[in-house]
Amino acid sequence: MSIQDGDKAPDFSMPATGGQAVSLKALKGKPFVLYFYPKADTSGCTKEACDFNGALKQFAGKGVPVIGVSKDPMKRLEKFAAKYDLAFPLASDEGGDVTERFGAWVEKSMYGRKYMGIDRSTFLVDAKGVVRRSWRKVKVPGHVAEVLAAARAL
Repeated sequence: MSIQDGDKAPDFSMPATGGQAVSLKALKGKPFVLYFYPKADTSGCTKEACDFNGALKQFAGKGVPVIGVSKDPMKRLEKFAAKYDLAFPLASDEGGDVTERFGAWVEKSMYGRKYMGIDRSTFLVDAKGVVRRSWRKVKVPGHVAEVLAAARAL
């Protein structure tokens, strides 16, 4: 299953850093950014998280919360958030259900070896729960600015 622009966002509920939980139900009535990343505290994921963190005030100014999602356990996410002083929730999808529903669990290939992993993906969901913009196979440089521009256009 792969979510396309214009589709309703799949239902989700996940534990998140700071003792929070994030869910589609709790976010109802407000737009939000949900981004999927492969693994906490790796170079690309750290850069992406720090970029989102740096633009957090601008997202908040538009009333758009940002939520990062990986299959990492909560303990690892709490450590990652504390290490980089991340001020937005990082959600744990250890079972991979949400990742699969958003179509971010894909076959990858490295050095000829095929394996399953998270496709770095971002979804901008509007206040009605509709995916307004999706980005797949995200390249980190410049990505947060592009997502912010799309959020401003909502």
